[in-house]
Amino acid sequence: MTFDSVFTKNDLAKYPFLKETAHYLSPLDLQIEDLISSSMSPILDRAMERVTSAIVDLTVRPLISEQGNKYEIKDLQKELVSFPVALMLVSATENSLIKKRYALAEAKQASHSLSLESKDFIFKIALDFGWKITLAPSGSTFEFVLYFSDFLQNASHLHDAKWKLINSKLSEGNVYLNTRAVVRLLQEEIKRRIEKRLVTVAIDKYPPEISELADKLAIIASEHIKQTELEFPKVVVPEAFPPCITVLYDAASKNHHLPHIGRFALTSFLVNIGMNSESVTDLFKSFSDYNERLTRYQVEHIAGERGSGTKYTCPQCSILQTHNVCKNRDDLCKRIYHPLKYYKIKSEMSQQNTSEKIIQLTKN
Repeated sequence: MTFDSVFTKNDLAKYPFLKETAHYLSPLDLQIEDLISSSMSPILDRAMERVTSAIVDLTVRPLISEQGNKYEIKDLQKELVSFPVALMLVSATENSLIKKRYALAEAKQASHSLSLESKDFIFKIALDFGWKITLAPSGSTFEFVLYFSDFLQNASHLHDAKWKLINSKLSEGNVYLNTRAVVRLLQEEIKRRIEKRLVTVAIDKYPPEISELADKLAIIASEHIKQTELEFPKVVVPEAFPPCITVLYDAASKNHHLPHIGRFALTSFLVNIGMNSESVTDLFKSFSDYNERLTRYQVEHIAGERGSGTKYTCPQCSILQTHNVCKNRDDLCKRIYHPLKYYKIKSEMSQQNTSEKIIQLTKN
């Protein structure tokens, strides 16, 4: 490299989202037409592996050879170049679910790798994102000191009480953190950077061979990402709730008892349509058996924010009928098999009606 390198080539292969990777790839002057050449076949295959693994089980397994607790990349060139190629494949699918899943999978893999690195190395990664961060003073019980705005930007989507600024050690605008916390915050930063790059790599027209691979990825996604992971409005639309969920929601709001299956159905439904875990947890606060720590854990587990990262989906209609949770069925209920499908259809109808009213008003 002709510039001052902060990271080794092995580092860049393990963490290909780093800014320095662009300096390494720039001399290669890769064009999208190059991807369909026979010489690029191994790179393209590896890129497909990355994306497929992300779709199927939310992981991106590196090609590695173990070195104790750490590892070395077997084929640095292939691993490095396959990352931007994978971004292009994901972008070509034009599927927002695949994009989100791929960004999260890469971020989770990076987080796992970072947990095995030294404090000094993690510090360098944080600087790559422009964080205002320093190593904690010698003798401190913490390892890092992070400026509060960098903390807030990445902790805002983490709903455990420990991520609230009020529960952190704060001094002169800085938050004191241990290594594990910094790595978790970096995971959010990495995910966001990859999501942004997926937007910037998009082009109007892909070669037929790339479009064909993108179609294959879309088919894999349809088989492994639950069909109920649908695109919903950014704002929750209560009037689009299916009758059974309306009954459960009203009961919870009035502190009426809900059976276990009812609580699970309501919680999984709400987190899947975009309600944050904090708001769902608050819904159960007035229950006589409310336990904040336990309720928060259960809600975040269902939302995929704990454990394996799998978001649980709401039970389908036949299961709710079996457990006598299905209530007040209407005509639309008779034509669908899942509460989330009901919500999808009803919310679209609501948006269409609103648009028609606006159009009508502009004509008058």
